Amino acid sequence: MGLFDCLWEQHQFLMHQCFSLPFGFLFYFLAKQGYLSLMGRYLFVCVGGCVLAVVTMGIYSMLLFTSTFAFVLLMCLVDPGRIHPWAFGIQMLWQTFWHLVIQYREYCLHEPVSIRLFWAVSSLMLLTQRITSVSMDLQEKQVIFTFNASSKRKAHVMLLPVISYMFNFTTLLGGPLCSYRRFMSLMEGIKLNPPPCPLGVVFLKLIQVSLLEFLKYGFVVFMKHNIYDSSCSNILCGFLWIWSLALILRFQYYSHWRISECLNNAAGFGFWENSSGDASDWNGLSDGVLWTTEMSIRMSEFARRWNATTASWLRRLVYIRCGRFPLFMTFGFSLFWHGLHIGHFVGFLTWAATVKADYYVHRYLHPKLSSTWRKLLYTCLCWINTQMNITCVVIAIELRNISSLRLLTMTYTGLFPICNIILLVILLKVNTVY
Repeated sequence: MGLFDCLWEQHQFLMHQCFSLPFGFLFYFLAKQGYLSLMGRYLFVCVGGCVLAVVTMGIYSMLLFTSTFAFVLLMCLVDPGRIHPWAFGIQMLWQTFWHLVIQYREYCLHEPVSIRLFWAVSSLMLLTQRITSVSMDLQEKQVIFTFNASSKRKAHVMLLPVISYMFNFTTLLGGPLCSYRRFMSLMEGIKLNPPPCPLGVVFLKLIQVSLLEFLKYGFVVFMKHNIYDSSCSNILCGFLWIWSLALILRFQYYSHWRISECLNNAAGFGFWENSSGDASDWNGLSDGVLWTTEMSIRMSEFARRWNATTASWLRRLVYIRCGRFPLFMTFGFSLFWHGLHIGHFVGFLTWAATVKADYYVHRYLHPKLSSTWRKLLYTCLCWINTQMNITCVVIAIELRNISSLRLLTMTYTGLFPICNIILLVILLKVNTVY
């Protein structure tokens, strides 16, 4: 196998995103120079997304086409104030059906699942975000569509931006989530007030992606030469080994988010021009930065910073709308959205419990920190606790099956979230008494 074949086999997602970069630059150049009208811009990103879907997913691209067609049909037939429950229900049923198909093939038939199907379902999850975002905008009257049966051309003109938003080639495979109103303002403003040339910032972010991949490769090589032995009595080695494994899995997410930022920036999206006089940057569309996220000393901070646009979407979709137990309902829906594997149940419910414990512990202990060294010690311990809790969550969610739970038990890492949950129960009882 040649070098290119090896790179393609191990990094297919990154390679597809890299191959889309020239089309992003082409869109930016044509739009900035005025060669594309507003409708032409919508058609460019829409057709580009459709072609990308067919090339990467093959026949499974029909999953996305079916969802979009159903949503457009709902927009034409259902009152805007009632469209959200219908759109949400139909989309989640469709997505969950394909999640169950994958589980049936994996666990019942014991046959390999096509990578194209995995990509299609992953893109379907992102499409769920965009569909429900538009349906919530319609329900809350932040976006208004008026269809006149006597004017079919007007209806087509109004539907084209929505379809383009669903199939935008810059966000089809990897996000980040951009609101429909912001998508429209970006498409309209790229000619009127175009951002500066993104070539330099894209090149810089590509270097960052390469560094992340090299760093991940270094961790993989280290772990291959230092395989953890369950008979070893050194608990610290077990903690470090499982932490390194979880860090490798997180590096993969950071690489994917960064390459998705590159593609959006190449098309001229994501430039943030600060009106307060601060320096402008290209991070207006971002799902997370490694340093900022990993330096979080609290579970609640990590939850907000990790996959930031998805966290905001979950907050709007579930947390704000849920009257009782909003935190657990939000994480519960997240495991439903991710696919209902056994590891998802353990991972997301553990995440919810440790975030809840974080609220109570911080509120109870932080006022008692009088001296500087106590605050420093508390910060260090909180960071270690956050890292080990997130390690348990990531291992459970990414490995998905019973083997992940065995791994957490074997290395004693699972004691961290258990201790957090026990502390939560104690503090809840203390607050009840007083």
